[in-house]
Amino acid sequence: MTYVGAVRAALAGAGDPARAAQQQAYMKSELPYVGLGAPALKAVLRPLLVEHRFVDRAQWEAAVLELWEDAEHREEWYAAIALLRHRAYRAWLDPDLLPLLEQLVRTGAWWDVVDEIAAHPVGQVLLDHRAVATPVIERWSVDPDSLWVRRTAMLAQLRHREQTDADLLERVLVANLDDTTYGREFFVRKALGWALRQHARTDPGCVRSFVTTYDDRLSGLSRREALKHLA
Repeated sequence: MTYVGAVRAALAGAGDPARAAQQQAYMKSELPYVGLGAPALKAVLRPLLVEHRFVDRAQWEAAVLELWEDAEHREEWYAAIALLRHRAYRAWLDPDLLPLLEQLVRTGAWWDVVDEIAAHPVGQVLLDHRAVATPVIERWSVDPDSLWVRRTAMLAQLRHREQTDADLLERVLVANLDDTTYGREFFVRKALGWALRQHARTDPGCVRSFVTTYDDRLSGLSRREALKHLA
């Protein structure tokens, strides 16, 4: 049995229907849930990721896409992300993967999957391959069609800490201030503040300077988030 088949077999009848209905309503998801919480889903997926190892990159990417495009439950999307994030495939997180990640962001188009993709596989590609990935992230930050692609660009350095490219961060955030195409969208404002709040952990001065410089173009939400842990 393939990884995809094993995931679907493991999910079949595994969840709680009442929980599934609550999850779907909370997430405003067209895809139904099987009704597994995050810890339970991780417990289901962990042995499958060990048992079904990919040695061929094309097959790995195809499995991710199959789980995503043919999903009947949202947990299949989470299983696709788990496959992307597994340590066995770290070497395959390179710029060639960015078109696939962009496709997942565009079609997923909601915070639960977009934020995981942004902070982890996209973030890792950017961290390891800055010269090639940076122009892609900058292009995403001004995407004309998707606030979620823009959000991905803003959140791509959430885990970079001292290795954050502050100039890149400023550029992608300025591209999404309140007077820009998607700047007044809640999920853009929230991402902007979140990115600043996270960067404030390692460079509070930079964040204070950003807020001061762009004060008249920042929403109250973005400002509050950015300064949340700064005195």
